Amino acid sequence: MNQLKPTTFTMKTFQSLLFSLLLFATSCKKQDTTNAIQIDGLTDTVEVLRDEVGINHIYAKNQHDLFFAQGYYAAKDRLFQFEIWRRQATGTVAEILGKRELKRDIGTRLFKFRGDMKTEMQQYHPDGEEIITAYTNGVNAYIEEVLQNPELLPITFKALGIKPQKWTPEVVISRHQGLLGNITNELVIGRAVAQLGPEKVKEYYWFHPKEPKLELDPVIDPELLSDNILELYEAYRTPVKFEPEDILPDYRVEPSLSQNSELKMYPSESDKLWIGSNNWVTSPSLAENGHAYMANDPHRTVAVPSLRYWTHLSAPGWDVIGGGEPEIPGISIGHNQYGAWGLTVFRTDGEDLMVYELNPENLNQYKYKDTWEDMEVINETIPVKNSEDAQVELRYTRHGPVTYIDSLNHVAYAVRCAWMEPGSSPYLASLRMNQAKNWEEFRDACSYSNIPGENMIWADKEGNIGWQAVGIAPVRKNFSGLVPVPGDGRYEWDGYLPIKQKPNDYNPSNGFISTANQNVTPDDYTEWDAIGFMWSDPFRGDRLKEVLGSGEKLSMEDMKALQTDYLSIPARTLIPLLENQTFTDDLLIQAQQGLLDWDFVLDKNSVNAAIYVAWERELMNEYFEYFPDPEVQSVISRIQMSKLMQWILHPESKFGENAIDKRNRYLSGTFASAVKGLSEKFGSDMATWQYGQADYKHVQIIHPLGKVVNAELQSKLNTDKLPRGGNQYTPGVTGSNDNQTSGATFRIIVDVNDWNESVGTNSPGQSGDPDSPFYKNLFKDWANDTYFPVYYTRDKIESITVDKDQLVPKQ
Repeated sequence: MNQLKPTTFTMKTFQSLLFSLLLFATSCKKQDTTNAIQIDGLTDTVEVLRDEVGINHIYAKNQHDLFFAQGYYAAKDRLFQFEIWRRQATGTVAEILGKRELKRDIGTRLFKFRGDMKTEMQQYHPDGEEIITAYTNGVNAYIEEVLQNPELLPITFKALGIKPQKWTPEVVISRHQGLLGNITNELVIGRAVAQLGPEKVKEYYWFHPKEPKLELDPVIDPELLSDNILELYEAYRTPVKFEPEDILPDYRVEPSLSQNSELKMYPSESDKLWIGSNNWVTSPSLAENGHAYMANDPHRTVAVPSLRYWTHLSAPGWDVIGGGEPEIPGISIGHNQYGAWGLTVFRTDGEDLMVYELNPENLNQYKYKDTWEDMEVINETIPVKNSEDAQVELRYTRHGPVTYIDSLNHVAYAVRCAWMEPGSSPYLASLRMNQAKNWEEFRDACSYSNIPGENMIWADKEGNIGWQAVGIAPVRKNFSGLVPVPGDGRYEWDGYLPIKQKPNDYNPSNGFISTANQNVTPDDYTEWDAIGFMWSDPFRGDRLKEVLGSGEKLSMEDMKALQTDYLSIPARTLIPLLENQTFTDDLLIQAQQGLLDWDFVLDKNSVNAAIYVAWERELMNEYFEYFPDPEVQSVISRIQMSKLMQWILHPESKFGENAIDKRNRYLSGTFASAVKGLSEKFGSDMATWQYGQADYKHVQIIHPLGKVVNAELQSKLNTDKLPRGGNQYTPGVTGSNDNQTSGATFRIIVDVNDWNESVGTNSPGQSGDPDSPFYKNLFKDWANDTYFPVYYTRDKIESITVDKDQLVPKQ
């Protein structure tokens, strides 16, 4: 009987058949995920590849269709975020949330851009009108699709019982969510000066690099500054908050369990000194592989959906990938085929609080020089849920919107805003940067970037690196901009400093440029009348310089490690002072020795990190318990870390007689209370005090509706709780709270000479729709400081494509 033998031929045949089946299955899969979509408004076919992390790579045949498609897909991913943005931008939040949001809407309309829209849009790009209009048309195309097919509505709309409405270019150019200036700090400092005097205020604030003028003009009545002068400004700048009554009954949380929730996409003005961003560029000489690098991790409020949104835009004249705010066309941070760029905030002061004497006979007139001038009045109608429409009058002086009128004392207050100038919508000037081919073209593009003030960095394929500070900067010849001033004509701006005259550098000899919101103005700079006085603490920036300037050749892994670096320079500075402190309690001695043997890294698994952070918080929060100053305490609530460390390291400058003994009592007393607090919270076994535990340093991102909907929907909307390391003073910024509320959810590191080696993060995901697979898919990796590849070439992108759309013009 003949038997079949397992020959080489039959094995090869089997392998061949198997391979053919796999190819067939793959082709079927690709065919299954290729969707033909007809859309009215396109001029030609657009191809969109979605990769495995959720980034849309858009390939269009012309500029119009490119930005139309960007708007379409951004709205598809972030529709609820878009609708809340639109309502904030148009002053129509009260229409869905009622009277409690009326002042927000008044403030929004008061500070609305009212200039010529064509001039405005063309400022951002020579084809700005076409680009922005195409973008909003794309947004509206998706909104129309949803309105025709209500089943596409994300559950967040259903919970509120609302539907999205159409966009206009005015929504895109709104300034309502930008990092604008220092107006709230200006009023706070003005009140402090009124109560304490200029010298006392300078003692507690960390002003630099120059000493500012803080004297209030005698015309200003200091007692009147305590009024709620900026209520309308602050109302329109605050996060939108949702209450249980806003939610339809089927989706609502039980009243006993409810807490308000807020859509906090941007930090408030008062938060800006306590958070920040990092960026750097390195020359080829600093890298192991001889390549230039660009790295950026903007730190903003941690939110779901994320503030940032990755996109790849490819069409004739465009091939740019990176991140930006989803409601804005173009790419704010990323690279094209020539170079890469990133940004951090450069503190530019574009606001002043103006104080006017009013005509007692006509409160609509204010004194300017020797005459009475009429305020301009605009009437607006604001829809209000469950109420009649509100009729409001908006008033303006020659300097700007009037936020408060004291009719009893015949005084008015207005905010002068540099960002009311054309071309001052946040980040839109990035459109020009997206097409830059070299450093000079990039600098030219930067000269259109009015808002916010930023440190723009550049690295290109030729190995060049550069830095240009940007932002519209008023020149103040006779005042600092840190306290309110009369609006009678004696405190005018002397124009704006041309952006290219702001601080800049190109190919420095050390081979790198880094910024972290600290003061980076060179000592030999001359245009000090346009430079601010308040900056972030230098610790993150110092750590970047320490690593980048180490003389060691750096790799991509080193770049990742630096973006997520948790070494604390304050810890490294303060802990040696513990060595001379004497404790008798065994737990305190154990904690003291642990810190003295520690590496100063705020690792999530570290017990010593937990002890140090508790101590640092006690130092910050309990200062006035050891050095009481009741008058100051009632006015100044927080001392910047750099100022506090100056006092600790040089106690004789602050504490008078027996300064070192006083300082040491403060150090040892706060250390003892920190350790006691940890013992009471976690027990006496110090081994259980790991920093990154659920009751200590962690992250859980709560959706805007995440606390006012029922438990089932909460679990869908909110992320899990995961451990974190770091704090607000480490390059890997995780904020000062137990639950991380700010930091870098978006990160990018670009290998400028090998685009496909670039990496990034975004959290919790690309989509804002809780039913999307891209809603929370990136959260765990981000929390563990893991990156995903950011491919640029078509072949690499296709290798990780999970979905493909083909958009065609509707016939």
